[in-house]
Amino acid sequence: MLKAICSSKELANNSYYACISDIIGSKQVQELKSITHHISTTRFQHCVNVSYYSYIVCRVLKLNARSAARAGLLHDLFYYDRKEYNSDRLKGQASHSKHHPMIASENASEVTEITNLERDMIEKHMWPMTRPMPKYKETYIITIIDKYCAVLEFCVPKVQRIVRRKAR
Repeated sequence: MLKAICSSKELANNSYYACISDIIGSKQVQELKSITHHISTTRFQHCVNVSYYSYIVCRVLKLNARSAARAGLLHDLFYYDRKEYNSDRLKGQASHSKHHPMIASENASEVTEITNLERDMIEKHMWPMTRPMPKYKETYIITIIDKYCAVLEFCVPKVQRIVRRKAR
């Protein structure tokens, strides 16, 4: 079952899935399932979370929900260990926060043809750490949703553990 954090919907059975169905099964995206992200999730699940919620917000606001879903799924398409990268980086080398969006954009281009909007969303999802400013409303949305999902991914498992302990 494909679900987003804090959602009970099966994502493979709705209009969202039609936006990403051609890329979610790619080898590159599937590799993200083996990489831990934000302590208690995988990079794949994080990307699905950002993808789905960006799609929902953009659809409600009558923006490009399809591109939001696609860019959300591909926004963290990198395979190196961020802690290792930051500890090994040389003086003057970009931080992980500035570096990984560019790598993700290059990798996304290998998976599928990405539009200028999708490229902006992927490359600037860490704004204001990245420069220049986003060009599109959808880019601001994915930036906010990315942080929102990171907070959920960190907090929800902790809250669930507390609730389970109290239920005993």
